[in-house]
Amino acid sequence: MKIAIVKYNAGNIQSVLYALERLGVTPVYTDDPVELISADKVLFPGQGEASTTMKYLKERGLDKVIKSLTQPVFGICVGQQLLCSHSEEGDVDCLGVIPAQVKRFPPAGKIPQMGWNTLTQLQSPLMKGIPEDSYVYFVHSYYVEVTPYAIATTDYIVPFASALQKDNFYAVQFHPEKSSTIGERIIQNFLDL
Repeated sequence: MKIAIVKYNAGNIQSVLYALERLGVTPVYTDDPVELISADKVLFPGQGEASTTMKYLKERGLDKVIKSLTQPVFGICVGQQLLCSHSEEGDVDCLGVIPAQVKRFPPAGKIPQMGWNTLTQLQSPLMKGIPEDSYVYFVHSYYVEVTPYAIATTDYIVPFASALQKDNFYAVQFHPEKSSTIGERIIQNFLDL
């Protein structure tokens, strides 16, 4: 099975590579459209700023490539946010794969959310075997509103979609690669799709 990770100007790729290696997978880290299109599964992880990242993706034509993928695609953190329609971070239109808005947390608590929080209302094969109220690790100042595409929700200042699915696109706001055995199971579930 060929697993590709989208190469772009994002941080935190190394921990995703390590998580996959722990599961016995050696992925291809690439920005080559042919490699991405021919992969069995594609991961779209990262930490970064939405408008800068969208500019980078568009300059290289990766925005069109990612939207056109028909195999399972897994967005992580900023990867989830960029799969949505629009982000308040830099007031930028994103890939528009999932019709949802990315908003900044209201200034009613400590921002960013940094640390462990629970997943509730779990659905989808991505969450197979994950108990309700499992803890996962978050670092983010922006969130995706709760939509019909939410397959998990979390509450921090406001309820938000901590995981999404639309067709072959799956995405999580948290970092499964830093979320111990629960995160490892979610990554394995993606690989098993």
